[in-house]
Amino acid sequence: MKVLAGLACAAIAFPLLVAHAQPQASAPGVYTTRAALPAARNETTAAVVNGKIYVIGGNFPSKKYDVAVNEEYDPAANAWRARAPMPSGLNHIGSAALNGKIYIVGGFTSNGHKGVQDKVFEYDPAADAWKTIAPLSSPRGSVAAAVVGGKLHAFGGRNDKDKVVADHEIYDPTSGKWTAGKPLPRGRDHMAAVTVGDKIHIVGGRYGANSDKSDLHEIYDPATDTYTSAPPVPTARGGGAGTLFQGMIVFLGGEDDDRGYNENEGFVLKDYRWMTLKPMPTGRHGFGLAALGSDLYIISGARSRGAQQPTDETLVFRMP
Repeated sequence: MKVLAGLACAAIAFPLLVAHAQPQASAPGVYTTRAALPAARNETTAAVVNGKIYVIGGNFPSKKYDVAVNEEYDPAANAWRARAPMPSGLNHIGSAALNGKIYIVGGFTSNGHKGVQDKVFEYDPAADAWKTIAPLSSPRGSVAAAVVGGKLHAFGGRNDKDKVVADHEIYDPTSGKWTAGKPLPRGRDHMAAVTVGDKIHIVGGRYGANSDKSDLHEIYDPATDTYTSAPPVPTARGGGAGTLFQGMIVFLGGEDDDRGYNENEGFVLKDYRWMTLKPMPTGRHGFGLAALGSDLYIISGARSRGAQQPTDETLVFRMP
């Protein structure tokens, strides 16, 4: 799974309270469809640069697990076009946008969280060109990536089929080097990392097996290199995706050994609480997620657990 990060808003002062999802007679939101991705992909990622959405890597379930495909979506034209592929294929990759570039962090090359990689790529959409930059200190996939203060942060992940890690590394594009940040309080992967102002929220994930789901919600402060606990996500799950949207951290989808999740929950920043949003029409995980203005784009992924029922669908979620 993978997450969009690197988006920021003005710093927000949070009240000191604990809150959970608020029950609602009718959860808000509406879904529509836009132009489908040229081919269904799972365990992909998405990032936004200059008003365009880039969906990168993943797998073609039961066919190819190290996909290098890079496709650009233009919302104004409602059209996709192929762009330069990654230097090599990866699935379960972290991504974040910084200074007009897209960074791809870690991943796997095989099915079942195998073929773990330490690779990090930088993509320049303006030049439609890739370059390989300094790798992670050790191979890991299902990393959560986010940008704050002009630096790229890579949290957690797993270094083989079963072992998750708490590693946290920070990349400075000026020096071209990675340094160690404070590790996560508890190792996990398949989570979302979302930048809000000068901090990063880390939501959900897994502690290992698909069924070992996390509801953790932690806030990382790079100024002090510390984590604080925040209200947990109401539905514990890994394999979902999250981003900043309409004053909320929206966390959608996921999977376990029984099903794909269609849950859509939003952490309302001004109220410091979770609320239930309208569920997706079907379960979905391993998809690309991108916010542009009043639209939240949910792209490709699989509707059921594992690689079952892959879809090429592009959904758009809007609040009323």
